[in-house]
Amino acid sequence: MSNESTQLRAGVVGAGVFGGFHSSKYVSDARTDFIGVFDPSAEKAQALVEKHGGKAFGTLAELLAEVDVVTVACPAIHHFAAAAAALASGKHVLVEKPIASTVEEARELVALASSHGCVLQVGHQERFVFQAMGLLQVPEVPKRIFARRMGPASDRNLDVSVTLDLMVHDLDLAIALAGAPVTSIEGETDAGRFGSPDIAKAVITFENGCVAELESSRVHHERDRKMRVEYEAGALEIDFIAKTFENATPYDLNPDFAESESAKDSLGANVKAFLDSVIEGAPVAVPGIAGLRALDAARAVDGERVYGS
Repeated sequence: MSNESTQLRAGVVGAGVFGGFHSSKYVSDARTDFIGVFDPSAEKAQALVEKHGGKAFGTLAELLAEVDVVTVACPAIHHFAAAAAALASGKHVLVEKPIASTVEEARELVALASSHGCVLQVGHQERFVFQAMGLLQVPEVPKRIFARRMGPASDRNLDVSVTLDLMVHDLDLAIALAGAPVTSIEGETDAGRFGSPDIAKAVITFENGCVAELESSRVHHERDRKMRVEYEAGALEIDFIAKTFENATPYDLNPDFAESESAKDSLGANVKAFLDSVIEGAPVAVPGIAGLRALDAARAVDGERVYGS
């Protein structure tokens, strides 16, 4: 799409917290006209449009008929249905993580985007923090990656396991850093409070020898989100909450990355990158295939499939 085109008409599926965030980004971007939101809860949808403008649509089909691009920010179990309907209608889609509930669904979304010539981007926001640091440009493959992503109990995202809720971020980052196919995944999870795991551990081995050890919990006593990346040349310690790092590598990473707009507002950076891809043809920052790979790994950690099967 030419960057001289008229404003893109943007909509959001899901009137929860993240639906509100995405709506605000569309409202503030001069390239988009925020059309409105669809949510099965008419009350939630109305509350969102009273804050951000636009219209509360009664059905998904009615919303899709009036937009060019859409963010899918509803509960994860509904990601596939909403994103598939949008792509089949020729709409560009930014879907929050995880891309879908099953690997088969994710594969279908990737295929739909390709067949309809649509942008499909996934909301793995931490990638933009890595970009601000310069970490994705490091020329060396890590030997080992260690990550902890812990948080206290809440009533959010209980429709999916902790693996799809929290660990999927670090799975995506580890896969991006390793830059090689996964050869094996060993996972361990608890029973969880509501029949879905709250604690998960994983060891992922890549074809190039890189090994990632990940741990996630959503019943921890405090928030704790850290990563250690070990190279032959030295190690990097990242604190995602404090947005700081200790760099013992020879690589010139950005010590002031926390002041970068993409680190301060990674969700906003994700929406901007999505629009850049739709309007200017820029490479998709987090393409559907990346979401598929992270989901595939997450399901393997949960013991529901063998990676790549």
